[in-house]
This record gives sequence, structure tokens and C-alpha cells, in this order.
Amino acid sequence: MTRTVVGIFRSEQVAKEAVSDLRRAGFDREISLLARNKGRQEGTAEGGLNMGIDTGGIGDGITTGSVLGGLAGLAAGAGALVLPGLGPLIAAGPIAGLLSGAATGGIAGGLLDWGIPEAEGRRYENEVRQGKIMVSVRANERKADEAQKILQNHGADDVKIH
Repeated sequence: MTRTVVGIFRSEQVAKEAVSDLRRAGFDREISLLARNKGRQEGTAEGGLNMGIDTGGIGDGITTGSVLGGLAGLAAGAGALVLPGLGPLIAAGPIAGLLSGAATGGIAGGLLDWGIPEAEGRRYENEVRQGKIMVSVRANERKADEAQKILQNHGADDVKIH
């Protein structure tokens, strides 16, 4: 059964280090990132929906023109989107497609498809709204435990397996 491991980071640098360790552990296209796009203002043309960019794989150096450009380059399918009430976001990995299809339901609505209860999804949404970085990994149960340990070792807040 596929599980979703979620951790919240306060620091872009620490999130990058956690993603690098996840990659070294064999995770690749299972890694997702979600963060506020601090380099764009809500309502600007550059902050509009720009999902589905295929980066060709993790770490190919894609930048988004935002503060989090380097972070987004660590996961496949990076792009920018604007969600009502949240403003401009950077989404990378499987979560990018998930949220582009659920734009009206916000982050919490999109995460329901991954088996994350709405209350938890709203909490993650609030964390991202406050400027924190959400890192998630989709994996089988054995690999989910490994991903959880990696995120915990990097000091992610409240790491959970859903």
C-alpha cells in the first residue's frame, strides 16, 4: 500500500539537505515540495498557473525566478501556481499535478487524494501559508519508514505517515 510521509521545514537550506538525503536513499520522483513563492507577488502575471513543466528529472538545475528556485530544482515537474487565499506557490514532484487539478480546494483538497485527512491538510496549508516548506514522499510502507527517519533526522516538524 502506498503511504504519504509529510514533514514541515522552517529553513530552505535544511529542506534541501533532507531532499538530497532522500535522493541518496533511492527516492526520486516520489519526492514533492511545496512552499510559498516569495519571489512573486500575488496577482502578477509571473505568479500565474504554470504547471506541468517537465524538468526531465531531479536536480537538473531548473530555476523558477524565485527565492526557492534551487529547491524546486531538486524535484521533477516543478512549477508555479496561485491558489486562492494562499497566493503564489512553488510545487515540485507529484504534488504539482495533484494541486493543479485541485486548485479550488486548496492544498487540503488536493491532499485528500493522498489519504491525508482534511484537518491535517488544512494544518499543512497553514504551515505553507506561514512560509514553511512542506516535503512529502509517496512510498510503500517499508520505504515510508525510511523516508520518515530521514525527515526526522533533518529536524522536520511533526513528521507523519499517512
